[in-house]
Amino acid sequence: MPSAAELSLNTATVRVQWNLRQCVEGCVRHGIGGIAPWRDKLQEAGVEEGARMIKDAGLTVSGLCRGGMFTADRSLTDAVLDDNKRAVDEAVAIGAVCLVMVVGGLPEGSKDIAGARSIVTEGLARTLDYARTVDMPIAIEPLHPMYAADRACVNTMAQALDICDQLDPHRTGAMGVACDVYHVWWDPDLSTQIKRAGKEQMLAFHICDWLVPTNDLLLDRGMMGDGIINIKGIREQIEAAGFSGLNEVEIFSTENWWKRDADEVLSVMVERGASAS
Repeated sequence: MPSAAELSLNTATVRVQWNLRQCVEGCVRHGIGGIAPWRDKLQEAGVEEGARMIKDAGLTVSGLCRGGMFTADRSLTDAVLDDNKRAVDEAVAIGAVCLVMVVGGLPEGSKDIAGARSIVTEGLARTLDYARTVDMPIAIEPLHPMYAADRACVNTMAQALDICDQLDPHRTGAMGVACDVYHVWWDPDLSTQIKRAGKEQMLAFHICDWLVPTNDLLLDRGMMGDGIINIKGIREQIEAAGFSGLNEVEIFSTENWWKRDADEVLSVMVERGASAS
């Protein structure tokens, strides 16, 4: 069972309550070993200052959220590519294990999901070319199919790994996946794909829980142990496949956890990290 030192706080979990400095200080108070900033929190603090405070606190950066959104301008534009280069540079600045990619859904007005996936693959390829020059691994995060239209048209571990194998066929570690249990717990092929990813392509592991009922498909994630995901079972599988990174807690919760005192959230996160995952 993960100890506090084996957990990482994704700043989304307390995004309403705390800025980046408060998140860093909270991790130190609660003995949490890592942090995963979202870019808005990092930019608000200033990238150099954010990097300094994270380093001074001795925290591991399990990932930077997020790059991607390659379809945002309907086609792969210079603006989108430049923003992803900046994301790579920010990930390097804070010493992130990887840059997490939420790749984008259908372009506005489009019904061509195959075309969207082609745009995404090209965008990932061009970003990877740059990321290789600064040694920053790229982690594709497949999102639940309910987000295929607006957030990510890569929806299974198999799809994500197919792209990894296409763009990094020698499995150099330059590209892999971020496995978020909220998005993949339902997949009947999950165990096979975890083994397929192995140590080389499993770059990040995100945990939370799926509530029944879920009142908002984006903003009603549960704390570990409050829902129906077999988090412990999935974690055991990725560890058996060679993953040894932190367990990153990422919870979006407008009506529950974002309304609570942030120190309470972190206390429960540590407790549940040990008991429910």
